[in-house]
Amino acid sequence: MKKIIVIACAVVVAVIFYQLGLDQYLSLEGIKQSQTQISELNAQHPLLIALAFLAIYVLVTALSIPGAAVLTLGAGAFFGVFWGTVIVSFASTIGATIAFLVARYLFKDSAQQRFGDKLKAVNEGIKNEGAFYLFTLRLVPLFPFFMINLLMGLTPIRTVTFYWVSQLGMLAGTIVFVNAGTQLAQIDSLSGILSPTLILSFALLGIFPILAKKVISYLKGRQVYSKWQKPKSFDRNIIVIGAGAAGLVSSYIGAAVKAKVTLIEVNKMGGDCLNYGCVPSKALIKSAKVAEQFKHAEHYGLTLNSISDHTTDTLEPNNSFKNLSFSFKNVMQRVHDSIKKIEPHDSVERYSALGVDVVQGYGRIINPWTVEIKLNSGEMQTLTAQSIIIAAGASPIVPDIPGIEDTGYLTSDTMWEALAQRDQIPKKMIFLGGGPIGCELSQSFARLGADVWQIEKHQRVMRREDAEVSALAQKALSDSGVNVLTKHTALRCEIRDGLKYLVAEHDGQEVSLEFDELICAVGRKARLSGYGLEDLGIDTQSTVITNQYLQTVYPNIYAAGDVAGPYQFTHVAAHQAWYASVNALFGSFKKFAADYRVIPWTTFIDPEVARVGINEQEAIEQGIAYEITKFDLSELDRAIVDGATNGFVKVLTVPGKDKILGVTIVGEQAAELLAEYVLAMKYNLGLNKILGTIHAYPTMSEANKYAAGEWKRAHAPERILRWLEKFHHRKLH
Repeated sequence: MKKIIVIACAVVVAVIFYQLGLDQYLSLEGIKQSQTQISELNAQHPLLIALAFLAIYVLVTALSIPGAAVLTLGAGAFFGVFWGTVIVSFASTIGATIAFLVARYLFKDSAQQRFGDKLKAVNEGIKNEGAFYLFTLRLVPLFPFFMINLLMGLTPIRTVTFYWVSQLGMLAGTIVFVNAGTQLAQIDSLSGILSPTLILSFALLGIFPILAKKVISYLKGRQVYSKWQKPKSFDRNIIVIGAGAAGLVSSYIGAAVKAKVTLIEVNKMGGDCLNYGCVPSKALIKSAKVAEQFKHAEHYGLTLNSISDHTTDTLEPNNSFKNLSFSFKNVMQRVHDSIKKIEPHDSVERYSALGVDVVQGYGRIINPWTVEIKLNSGEMQTLTAQSIIIAAGASPIVPDIPGIEDTGYLTSDTMWEALAQRDQIPKKMIFLGGGPIGCELSQSFARLGADVWQIEKHQRVMRREDAEVSALAQKALSDSGVNVLTKHTALRCEIRDGLKYLVAEHDGQEVSLEFDELICAVGRKARLSGYGLEDLGIDTQSTVITNQYLQTVYPNIYAAGDVAGPYQFTHVAAHQAWYASVNALFGSFKKFAADYRVIPWTTFIDPEVARVGINEQEAIEQGIAYEITKFDLSELDRAIVDGATNGFVKVLTVPGKDKILGVTIVGEQAAELLAEYVLAMKYNLGLNKILGTIHAYPTMSEANKYAAGEWKRAHAPERILRWLEKFHHRKLH
């Protein structure tokens, strides 16, 4: 109603404007005819006439009524160049700002809600360089100023920025028109002023900010590099520090386009993912899942006898079967065998064959183009490069708990080698952290027979997920034998009578838990020390600070992967590596901003939790309107025959539309099912497209089609269906 009132007021003011005949001053002929009369009045009452003229000008621009150019000529004719310029400059800017604010009030929210995805890039550009864009547009009269006022109102640019940039940007054109107005008698039409030559001049003037931006960027670069001596020639096009996912992909891309690339790695090729993270954890998860299936073999109609081995590790089944014996050492050997089978993909030999110069040592940046390498052999090597990519990855966070060094601890990095030496699984294990790493590992070790406690200081595990997802995950952990202790804060570690204990606080009470192994799984932090970043003045907080092109404060030094954030996923590291390497090699011609619009991730507990886009709690936090469509896997034929009915597909869509805002899938093969939604969101395909796609039967992927069907059913055209019902019934009589 308020918006309707604003529109009505604008219409009424416009009608009054025309009823009073003020529109006569908006034509060139009208201005000429009234020039003598207004000049006489101006001589008698200069302040009154100036204010009246200013008010009319503000009204015209605020209502976006055609004629501002003619009024500008009139200002020159009535008030001269100086005062005419002053009056028009302020009047045009005030009127434009009013139009801007009205457009923002009436249309911004609905436009952002309806076209939010299309406007996202515009919003980001306005946020970063809105003043620059607006100034450029104001300099070129080819762009109708009233359209600029209205369209800018739909963006997040600040009102004060809009005002001062508009006043400054329109000043040159204002002076030209006001000056032309002093010769009003000689002007026959506006085309005489807006000649092709003048328009071209303004267009060239519009290029000025772009050139100025380039010059400023160049000068900033000169300032940043001022204390360094740039080499006259370079040994390499790119030097990459770190051979994890980001480093390997960056090197691969550089070598593929025949650039000279050096890749530096002090430890194992493949980085955290191959050696300590994704690969070993998934190998362990698979063994644990098979063990769990053995324990519940009766569910599949099978009866098992005891399987003996030389170890005493046993799994206690939840049914009448005999204990299942196994070799923990063999399980850990399988983990390391999996790593070895994948190692050739990331090996020195493979990347050397691709044309990458692989150097095994520790790289330290000593100036923006030079890296000093302490080789693993003990020798030193120095290389120069046009660009450097920092891909040093991340390391586990070890919480500062008193006594933890005395009792000892393991991390998600060190546990694989340490536990591989054990003949039997640790009987009592504590995992600190209720995030993805802690949940995956605690469930796996519990399934393999360890007594596992998982400590989470917050109210629930996996708290970035929706509450119902966290609850389902916690139940799955408990069903696997994990003792999940939420709202427990670790206070200290201590040794009593030769036994190790973790003391935690819960509801004001201390709880002591005995353990054989304590695993820190509270997250990972970027590796920022030892690479020379501090000496160069490269900004760091929890990660290396970069712009949207992944450049640091030095435009030729980039960062990618966990060291850069904002996501600590292998697939995001590889994604960033493309941008970093391409910008490093071809940025002088064209730079590409890293795209994080559609990022999938999965927690590989059983059942898996996979997600893309926003979930429900994020939609609420961000004030995004949404609808929920949910399909339970207990209704899916393949899930029933596989005994994998625990889970669901949950889709958030724009209200009334099939546009996908986000998807959460809980269930077996959730990560694989998610790929269809990632593709759909990437290419703006809605649920109707998924519904119209043939899915093989019986497969888990049908869950996506059925979820789309649930959305369609909820949005069925009831009026048409009632009409069709009558139509079909009439055919029966």
